[in-house]
Amino acid sequence: MADIFSKSDRSRLMGRVRNKNTAPEIIVRCALHAAGLRFRVHRKDLPGSPDVVLPGLRTVVFVHGCFWHGHDCRRGRRPQDNRMFWDAKVDRNIARDKEARVALATAGWTVETLWQCQLKTELPLLVARLTLLRDDLRLTR
Repeated sequence: MADIFSKSDRSRLMGRVRNKNTAPEIIVRCALHAAGLRFRVHRKDLPGSPDVVLPGLRTVVFVHGCFWHGHDCRRGRRPQDNRMFWDAKVDRNIARDKEARVALATAGWTVETLWQCQLKTELPLLVARLTLLRDDLRLTR
């Protein structure tokens, strides 16, 4: 199927796709803040520039969009048009994500990944885990 947009219109639309402060990221940050968890965002000094960094817990959270990071769900399906381009692009993103996870884990960070399609089910579980970890750390100090 041919694209319904001209090349310049498609370029303009794709240029508006954000990679920081996306709606799923903001949902995660609001939930963490409401639970009393304090964090930093997009720390460039860490591999992969994690979306959320909880320094006191040595934990980072990546909030991945299913399409851009190649999740195996309905939202993660790749376009049929220009298949080689999209396969290469998403595969590079997957490889980059893996490298960042390994580098962070090697440096002693706990890495959590939340997928856009799983926010409703997984976010409350993540908040509960992090709250318990924070409370346990407070008791041991």
